[in-house]
Amino acid sequence: MFTGPAKKLTIYVDERDKFHHKPVYEAVVDILYQNHIMGLSVFRGIGGYGSNGVLHTAKILELSTDLPVKVEAIDAADKIYEVLPEIAEVVEKGLIEVSDTNVIKCCRSKEDT
Repeated sequence: MFTGPAKKLTIYVDERDKFHHKPVYEAVVDILYQNHIMGLSVFRGIGGYGSNGVLHTAKILELSTDLPVKVEAIDAADKIYEVLPEIAEVVEKGLIEVSDTNVIKCCRSKEDT
């Protein structure tokens, strides 16, 4: 169980971004999983744009396959900073952000024990 000060790693990419023929967000998830980062979630956005100014949206009658994807991971600062070089290599375009956070509660469910 881990509580207290931590770091949140947030990565913003486009759904179509690739790294070695694999979606960037999947490659990032693999890195974080292999490094036993404590918590991870991937979110698919309904709209957004980055520094290139290209707007990506999901319209009601149109299935977009280039929506924004946000990957968030939380762990101790040393573990987050340890994976950053590998993450930066995979995320060729997009945004990588690290911010302070405070874990209030982190515990496994009864099924996980």
